[in-house]
Amino acid sequence: MKKNEIKLYEDNKIRTLWDSDAEKWYISIVDVIAVLTKSIDPNAYWRKLKQRLKAEGNQTVTNCHGLKMKAADGKMRKTDVADTEQLFRLIQSIPSPKAEPFKLWLAQIASERLDEMQDPEISIDRALKQYLELGYSKNWINQRLKSIEIRKELTDEWEKRGLKEGVQFATLTNIITKAWADKTTREYKILKGLKKENLRDNMTNTELILNMLAEASTKDISEAVEPKNFDESKKVAKQGGTVAKVARKELEAKTGKKVVNSLNAKKVLEEKKIDGLKHKKEGHDE
Repeated sequence: MKKNEIKLYEDNKIRTLWDSDAEKWYISIVDVIAVLTKSIDPNAYWRKLKQRLKAEGNQTVTNCHGLKMKAADGKMRKTDVADTEQLFRLIQSIPSPKAEPFKLWLAQIASERLDEMQDPEISIDRALKQYLELGYSKNWINQRLKSIEIRKELTDEWEKRGLKEGVQFATLTNIITKAWADKTTREYKILKGLKKENLRDNMTNTELILNMLAEASTKDISEAVEPKNFDESKKVAKQGGTVAKVARKELEAKTGKKVVNSLNAKKVLEEKKIDGLKHKKEGHDE
């Protein structure tokens, strides 16, 4: 199984792909070149470097291959990648003051993944720590971590049905979201004033719970009916989302409040900070 991920190095996005079968990271070479050289055209830089290394008989370049990764325009395009071992060798051919700190970062990324494979709790602990540092409440964090587990169970089920990560997963997710929230993922993000931020990281506890119900229901229905193709899986996705929509409608009828709302993490955390300062001031005034 291959999984595309974006890693950040000093606010620079680096496209990576984890191959669980080979137990290797594959990393976009041009993204690394962009970080190390600050070249205005990393693709041209890589073409010239590749030609020179090939002429020198460098085996590392010969063994590099292309994989599809998401390009700047959002489309999946083939790009040259290297595993961490190949990348260490390539970096030696790129004069840059950032080479050594980048190697340390690269080694850490590889080590973290291997640690997580041995003990999945490590990745959960790491996520917990990051959310706490951002100021999220422990109650919300527990819901969010549970939502990650449920999402993984759903994507595992989709993979078992022969569905492809990328467009197909995104389409099914959109159907689920539309079915339970009456909004597409894009419309939902616009409502919350989000751009590149993760939608789930900006859901309230109730939104997260209903989204989990929708995804868990979709997984359970899929296991029961065993859809044979993408079209059948789309019908299942709608059915799963509808289960959560029924719960949402009933809750809204009881409370008189809309579940799907514009509240996002930034607003919540800012309000918490203001409340904290007020309490602090009131404590001093007494």
